[in-house]
Amino acid sequence: MVRTEEDFAGRWMLVFFGFTNCPDVCPTTLSEVAAVMDGLGDDAAKVQPIFITIDPERDTPAALAEYVPLFDAGIIGLTGTPEQIAATSETFPIFFERVEEAAAPDGYTMGHTSHLFLFDPDAGFADSWPYGTSAEEILADLEERI
Repeated sequence: MVRTEEDFAGRWMLVFFGFTNCPDVCPTTLSEVAAVMDGLGDDAAKVQPIFITIDPERDTPAALAEYVPLFDAGIIGLTGTPEQIAATSETFPIFFERVEEAAAPDGYTMGHTSHLFLFDPDAGFADSWPYGTSAEEILADLEERI
């Protein structure tokens, strides 16, 4: 099933691009997103966290279905064909690339932009936070907006 911004109309969207074999940035960021969602309390229903893979070769729907719920925050994991991922990524200020690395699973890892993006209920870009921004800071910013 193809998802578009219309599926989330009327809700704020927290969007992060990453991959399930990521050793540090992705799980750390998704943990921060989970803390933000917990901190929102009743307002959490107004926000949809979305994880979009940049590694569709390994991040199948089944792999995402196992990985994303580990963070227990109602995060939706999205994948697609390499062409769909490339087309989606072009609408965001991000980069990603395959990096050959013998020690990594399957012999490669992914270099990628590690910002968390916020879109308003009309799917307009609202803000982004760099990797390492605390859940408390993101939560305070979100609470002012919603």
